[in-house]
Amino acid sequence: MKGGKGKGALRKETRSALKPVEDPKMGKRKAALKDDKKKVTKDKKAKKDPNKPKRPPSAFFVFLEEFRKTFKKENPNVKAVSAVGKAGGEKWKSLSAAEKAPYESKAAKRKAEYGKLMNAYNNKQAESSDDEDEEEKEEEKEKRSKPEVHDEDVEDSGQGEEEEEDDEDEEDEDD
Repeated sequence: MKGGKGKGALRKETRSALKPVEDPKMGKRKAALKDDKKKVTKDKKAKKDPNKPKRPPSAFFVFLEEFRKTFKKENPNVKAVSAVGKAGGEKWKSLSAAEKAPYESKAAKRKAEYGKLMNAYNNKQAESSDDEDEEEKEEEKEKRSKPEVHDEDVEDSGQGEEEEEDDEDEEDEDD
């Protein structure tokens, strides 16, 4: 006969991993998988720093800022964001390179400002991490320099020897 696992063994393993759940809104197999994914994604996500500068908008989004104002004036009844976005996208595609140029230059200026802000932010982060590293190193040195003395161990070992000596004395007296 053939060695190794057959298809039946694999099916049993997957069935045990995908236990049915009593929640009627979720499928039996999907529920078990969703729980595992939630745990993984929470661990991987890094916390966002609120002090970090926001990325600058692209030329299209600079254009869209102005286009929204004009679109709302022309179409006050349309309140759907998707409609504004679609109309803006169509208008952007129809613009020539010369018409896009002012938006691209504004985007380039914002990108340059963002670069400066990010350099300043990164320098601050490097300084603060250096300070933290130095503090951690000092704490480790202090821990190493202090000898670890356990009073309980010293007392216990001393008492144990005295008891042994007393036991020996009693044996000698009995003889």
